[in-house]
Amino acid sequence: MANLFARKPLARLMAEAQEVGEHSLKRSLGPINLIALGIGGIIGAGLFVRTAAAIADRAGPSVVLAFIVAGIGCAFAGLCYAEFASMIPVAGSAYTYSYATMGEFVAWIIGWDLILEYAVAASTVSIAWSEYANRVLDWFGLRIPYQWTHSPFEHD
Repeated sequence: MANLFARKPLARLMAEAQEVGEHSLKRSLGPINLIALGIGGIIGAGLFVRTAAAIADRAGPSVVLAFIVAGIGCAFAGLCYAEFASMIPVAGSAYTYSYATMGEFVAWIIGWDLILEYAVAASTVSIAWSEYANRVLDWFGLRIPYQWTHSPFEHD
């Protein structure tokens, strides 16, 4: 039970990161690429597919205020990751940071949580994009079947 919460020392993380071999990472992204990747990871694609529905059906002009508040939250998340990256300068994201600070069990939970988060986000965005694809195909008299463009939890 004690080894579930065993932390990986920073010196060991740094030594593993410096090893050159089959599992080492090669730097290939520049600062602009990393900034764009970070913004995309923090904000997400849902912003671009659900905005119109939020404005039209539910919130109206208050969406602008909601975006400002969400932007502040995203900035704080980015600052947290910047602080983690400066304290533990190795690849691995939240999994590595939690492994070094809170232990293996917490890192395992966070790793699987990230996988679940990305899977749910990808499926949600794909459902929204399929609605847009159907609207474009309507111009040409075509339609994608309902069961392919909606969640299995949605009903007619």
